[in-house]
Amino acid sequence: MKAITVEPRRPETAHLEDIPEPDTRGGSVLVEAIAVGVCGTDVEIVEGKYGWAPTGKTRLVLGHESLGRVVDPGQNGALQAGDLVVGIVRRPDPVPCPNCAVGEWDMCRNGQYTERGIKEIDGFMSERWRIEPEYAMKIDRSLGLLGVLLEPTTVVTKAWEQVFTVGQRAFWEPRTVLVTGAGPIGLLAALVGKQHGLEVHVLDQVESGPKPELVRALGATYHTGTVAGVDFEPDVIVECTGVGQVIADSIQAIAPGGVVCLTGVGSGGRTTGLATADVASNVVLRNNVVVGSVNANKRHWYKAGQVLARADRAWLARLVTRRVPPEEFMRALQRQPEDIKVIIEFAPV
Repeated sequence: MKAITVEPRRPETAHLEDIPEPDTRGGSVLVEAIAVGVCGTDVEIVEGKYGWAPTGKTRLVLGHESLGRVVDPGQNGALQAGDLVVGIVRRPDPVPCPNCAVGEWDMCRNGQYTERGIKEIDGFMSERWRIEPEYAMKIDRSLGLLGVLLEPTTVVTKAWEQVFTVGQRAFWEPRTVLVTGAGPIGLLAALVGKQHGLEVHVLDQVESGPKPELVRALGATYHTGTVAGVDFEPDVIVECTGVGQVIADSIQAIAPGGVVCLTGVGSGGRTTGLATADVASNVVLRNNVVVGSVNANKRHWYKAGQVLARADRAWLARLVTRRVPPEEFMRALQRQPEDIKVIIEFAPV
């Protein structure tokens, strides 16, 4: 069968190749791939920045944002042939640490977790893949191709859970939220904010095109410029860019008692107007909290399914801006100005 593979830590090694059929040791459920979403993580692995091949192998099958159709459910009674499923990405560490032992692998303490398509387990960019039944999430059939959005939705579902958990430390009635960045994660974060009944604002750099249109179609307010230029103090900021200056501005702009949730992952970058001790004093005196959120456990996957099931299908469909066949996967990795979510389409729904 065909698969998109890469030799981790070596740039320019990604290609579509023939690999053996998936081994039953990978799981009792056999799945036919329908689509795989592409994100910045895939791009960075292809660029050789990180990634880990399975033990004993030199190449890694890419892809962690999956959607597939069950071909053989094995002995699992919960799934049937033809069901649409998405594969959970992370696996608990083998030790396990206290968090992994109770199913909170997203909060792994020792870093020995593994992840499909990223760290030591082959991903979903192959014509067929196997999965353990407990890691296969059945999705609402009416979502069809949009089920490929489940994995990125888990990221923001967890982020919002973290926000509300922190907020419960005191009496708190949040009203306004600012989402920084209008990529897939930012737009999905805005969607969840609207589903919670909040007044949602989204900040991004582009002034026209699908991003501002999608924000307005959601019933939210779109802003350009800087966080400092937004004319209100948000009760919640969900930061989705990973840009140092945006993070610094967000910490300074949050309302008293507010929560800044960092979901964007970046590195380096200079900031201006940031004196660490002064910022810390401001956070302390205004009872602010800055929390980071990454990955998701099974509870968040269930919640993400509920988010997508409640969402307007036409709005969700507009998030998928390009579909690319496996033979042209490099085009999917090359970002275009109006891209939001690009997918590699293996088979029709």
